[in-house]
Amino acid sequence: MKKLSSLSIFFPSLNDAQILPELIKKAFTVAKKVSNDFEVIIINDGSSDNTREVLDTLKSKYSFLTIIHHNRNRGYGAALISGFKNSTKDWVFYTDGDGQYDPEELSLLLTKLDEKTDVVNGFKIKRSDKKRRKYLGSAYNKILHKIYDIPISDIDCDFRLIKNSCMKKIALSSTSGLICLELILKLKKINAQFKEIGVNHYPRKYGKSQFFNLSKLFQTFCDHAIFFVHQHLPTS
Repeated sequence: MKKLSSLSIFFPSLNDAQILPELIKKAFTVAKKVSNDFEVIIINDGSSDNTREVLDTLKSKYSFLTIIHHNRNRGYGAALISGFKNSTKDWVFYTDGDGQYDPEELSLLLTKLDEKTDVVNGFKIKRSDKKRRKYLGSAYNKILHKIYDIPISDIDCDFRLIKNSCMKKIALSSTSGLICLELILKLKKINAQFKEIGVNHYPRKYGKSQFFNLSKLFQTFCDHAIFFVHQHLPTS
């Protein structure tokens, strides 16, 4: 298996207390396999369950675990920004804290790495969600690909390995789900080189999606409208 010079793994988390012990254990398992220099970071984005208490307990068990608590829910994009900002290693891997992706499949991303690759992005082999969310996710992905020149097939797959030197060249600002589009387009703008590989997507064991509700969807829609306008403003 390929080894990374150093690796940051982070999870944005909102009310994921029940799954976090399993995810963190898997993160440490795979990190030890792929790098001798690593860190694991959890961004607790103002959870209202017992996430804070669970993480504080896990911190005493894992010495390489860093915990960042947002005192209030700032949004998915803000959680990602905190994760990237606090990642100190050469490579950064992140996926969601709800357990629908398996962190141990990070090893699949490494099979696509070569000297020219800056980003390896997963794509869902099969989406394990209810029909409504599958439909919305598919429509969202297709619409964005019609509007923008996106270098990956599945913009909605948050299973990404990115060279940290590339992240230092861009600035992210979105606090909503728009962050994924902003991230990929800004990496493309600096000529980052992309590769993809299929990854598994699993049914949610606990809780419910924090994104697919009316308020979050409306916020993301508004953010996309503003982003689209800014993308098409004439440059001076």
